[in-house]
Amino acid sequence: MRRHPQFNEFKKSLLLGGIMKISIFQILIICVLTGLPNTLKFVDAEENAQRPNVIVIITDDQGWADIGFNNPNVYSPHLDRLASQGVKFENHYVMPQCTPTRVAAITGRYPGRFGPQALAANNAPAFPLGTPTLGTMFQESGYSTYLCGKWHLGSDPSHGPNHFGFEHSYGSLAGAVGMYDHRYRSGKFEQSWHRDLKPIPGNENGTHATDLIAMEATKIIKQERQKPFFLYLAFHAVHTPLDERGTFTDQPTALDPKNPDRWAREDGIPWFHDPRGIIQDEKDPEKRLLLAAIHHMDYAVGQIVKALEESGQRENTLILFSSDNGPQVNWPGNAYPDDLKLSQFNQTLPMRGKKTDVWEGGIHVPAFANWPGQFTAKTIAEPVHIIDWFPTLAALIGYQATPQNKWDGVNLTPVLFENRGLPKRDLYWIWNKKTNRWALRYGPWKIVKYGAGEPSQKTDWQLFHLIEDPQEKNNISERHPDVLDQLHQLFLMQRGKDQVLGNR
Repeated sequence: MRRHPQFNEFKKSLLLGGIMKISIFQILIICVLTGLPNTLKFVDAEENAQRPNVIVIITDDQGWADIGFNNPNVYSPHLDRLASQGVKFENHYVMPQCTPTRVAAITGRYPGRFGPQALAANNAPAFPLGTPTLGTMFQESGYSTYLCGKWHLGSDPSHGPNHFGFEHSYGSLAGAVGMYDHRYRSGKFEQSWHRDLKPIPGNENGTHATDLIAMEATKIIKQERQKPFFLYLAFHAVHTPLDERGTFTDQPTALDPKNPDRWAREDGIPWFHDPRGIIQDEKDPEKRLLLAAIHHMDYAVGQIVKALEESGQRENTLILFSSDNGPQVNWPGNAYPDDLKLSQFNQTLPMRGKKTDVWEGGIHVPAFANWPGQFTAKTIAEPVHIIDWFPTLAALIGYQATPQNKWDGVNLTPVLFENRGLPKRDLYWIWNKKTNRWALRYGPWKIVKYGAGEPSQKTDWQLFHLIEDPQEKNNISERHPDVLDQLHQLFLMQRGKDQVLGNR
């Protein structure tokens, strides 16, 4: 085992000073917060027992307003409780679409660093074999590592999660699936439901994907093991197709032909009903269907937390939660099995844009961190990004970063454990393989460009002040040329780090 010499001296001094029962993990936290080099790798049994389990939960297409702690018209009590008892990120950012956000989360780097294939939903390999990931970090640190749910970072088994540090994986290698038959879009990757990269015969047809993922997660949590675990849990919900059948599993969701404002069998499907009547108060059936899907997914999160409590692991488990991008809003249907056409079915956002946008509505999503006894309940207003999760988790478990990591994110422990600030920095977005959406935020300022053609000069941008204009309605670029120039220069520095293949 490798330890930094300052760590050994620090521990020795504490013991000599009479603090005989302080845990090695507590010492690690002190090292993180006091700035001692964080270069530890734990492997022995005593220290394994003291390090936290980690669950990263990523939901799909759940907009900022599609959760109860941001909107009282949504029923999500389990997620709301975790947020209220933990650290809620008021300004948490992701990328504009699923694959790019997953790249950012799992590598700690902006997806553009890996080339255009990582900038939009894609079945091609998003990053090369050998790329450091959350999975490899936890595996190298002595954790049991699992992935449950959606991968979508390379849909061929030769590029699946087991090649990136996950000892076990389950779910879909490709993107969204039919909620009951678990098939992807027709074509090469239609049959992507798997366990450890091997297709599951029959695709476990007839059980909702949310339930399958939750059951797999609870089984993992309850396993006997001698070391901590890392679980990357990526729900397919609430991405389309929205399909909530309850016990009527052989009857796809459809409007009642006798009452087009109601879904057939809605009265007998539990996900359309909640103790406060929130879901049934929604008059729009398509919005009500999304609320039912959120209720279902939230219940699944509750089952996972219950499994942690019943197995005595809740106090020692850190949960991180985020959506992968903003809301879909409108959907043409017929892309996946039993896929309904839906219009304006998300909750209304208090910001501009939606999924695939670099406006706030596409990239500003609900998120929190919960760790009983370690994080006090509070809200962090500073802008943070899902690229920050990797370096933060590395600091928490004492992982020694290598030159290969090249994180774009920062360590959030100063704001998680204390009320210290983060270094001022810019956040950066681009979207699409043939990039046509660009944005950068620095402090309250944000520049945005839509359309083909690289932003090559400051006059290519619109400029917004997000505190004064959170809906990005007023372009004030002509009033602040110096700010515009500063942000443009920051953009050029970020863009210079990307792999650009013939689209600049």
